[in-house]
Amino acid sequence: MSITGMNHAVLYVRDSTRHRAFYEEVLDFVTVIETPGQFAFMRAPRSNNHHDIAFFTIGAGAGPSAAGSETVGMYHLAWEVATLGDLFEMQRRLEAAGVIKGSSDHGPNKSLYCMDPDGLEFEVMWLVPADRWGDEEHEAIVRPLDLAAEAKRFPDMMATSS
Repeated sequence: MSITGMNHAVLYVRDSTRHRAFYEEVLDFVTVIETPGQFAFMRAPRSNNHHDIAFFTIGAGAGPSAAGSETVGMYHLAWEVATLGDLFEMQRRLEAAGVIKGSSDHGPNKSLYCMDPDGLEFEVMWLVPADRWGDEEHEAIVRPLDLAAEAKRFPDMMATSS
């Protein structure tokens, strides 16, 4: 018996229809199943999965998540892009949507941190090819992200996958 990876996440949100629209418009996700105002199941644009995320409406009166400050809970989800060029494109889109709250260079991965319509954090990241991790594989790295410097370091990774 072995686990092959994470298959999907399900989030309780104030309005599943609003989250569906955000994920479609900003991240190009595809809606697989939806009952407006109740739930939405979505697939990432290049995923082979049935669905990667689902949203269930719990209503406008729901309070903000206290996970990490007052309660245990999930910190964030991370969505991976195929190339460094794709991360540049996602940065442009996420900035235009006004949802980026930060960015980090973690060595093996380059990350943009964002907030969804309910203030839940998600990450869009590019994973450096494993043969280029070196000693950084076993280090907890948090550096400022310099995408221009990464483009010079990984010029062969600048093509976009679309």
